[in-house]
Amino acid sequence: MTQKNSKKTPEIMTDLRKDIVRMPSVIREASGIMIFGKRIKSIIFTTDIAIIRNTDADAVIAVYPFTPHPAITKSIIEAADIPVFSGVGGGLTQGSRSAYMSMFAEAQGSLGVVLNAPTPVKTVKMVAQVVDIPVISTVTSVYTPIDEKLAAGVKIINISAGKDTAATVRYFRERHPDLAIMATGGPTEASILETIEAGANAITYTPPSNGELFRRKMEHYREEEKGK
Repeated sequence: MTQKNSKKTPEIMTDLRKDIVRMPSVIREASGIMIFGKRIKSIIFTTDIAIIRNTDADAVIAVYPFTPHPAITKSIIEAADIPVFSGVGGGLTQGSRSAYMSMFAEAQGSLGVVLNAPTPVKTVKMVAQVVDIPVISTVTSVYTPIDEKLAAGVKIINISAGKDTAATVRYFRERHPDLAIMATGGPTEASILETIEAGANAITYTPPSNGELFRRKMEHYREEEKGK
């Protein structure tokens, strides 16, 4: 057997499962983040259970623009067959409520908890003291203060700075060479690669909406009918 053949990865797939949401292949260029023995490179950004059940992502980041609720966290974790990073507030939801949400998320099986960018250091400390899973702090720009949060127990930063994400990753990588960084990669393979080369260890990817995926499926069905 040649070396090339020995490195080929066999894929098992069925007709019923072939239409999964695949992560851009360039994400495999990232180093990944090792968490409790699991290497995480691709992280899908969604709370849609149907998409979570049909993706090849390594993990899911389940944050949403509402007050975190245990029922939502529980439903996502129970439905997922990949690790989940659960949002636990930090903006309007702070202090003991974020700490309780974090404890619940860990008890349900979350691989990590995600705090919003405005989270005060006091809340970071409260969360870090009650969980034994990574505390992740969201970063929205180079102006986000992270040094105190790192000292308070943050283990991973999650950079989401829009068009400035790659530059923001580079900024924090230069200042924290060994820090675990996940970051949004943008919509193209070029933008994802730029983010990885800037220093991101893992990439969060926003998939097409359920409606867009359904539109593609319906177009496929129409084309099949034309051929009959």
